Amino acid sequence: MAVETKKKMANSITTAGGNFGDQIKSWPERVKTFYNDVRTETRKVTAPSWKEVQATTAVVVITVFIFGVYFFIIDNVIQKGVSFLYSYFGH
Repeated sequence: MAVETKKKMANSITTAGGNFGDQIKSWPERVKTFYNDVRTETRKVTAPSWKEVQATTAVVVITVFIFGVYFFIIDNVIQKGVSFLYSYFGH
């Protein structure tokens, strides 16, 4: 949100006086300011290129694979440890 927008909102709340009736009266102006900010920011949004989509997808797939292998190894180590403890203290 732009600085001038924050100032506008602060001014509208300040001029509202803080009581409930004044805040209700300033509501349309605050909604209009918010809507204009949303439109401004939405115009700045761009879609990624096909090359960027491929690159980020590759990163995600590789990362998921690495984490899958990591958790598989950790799970097996913990399973072996717990099995060892049960067999050691079970006798």
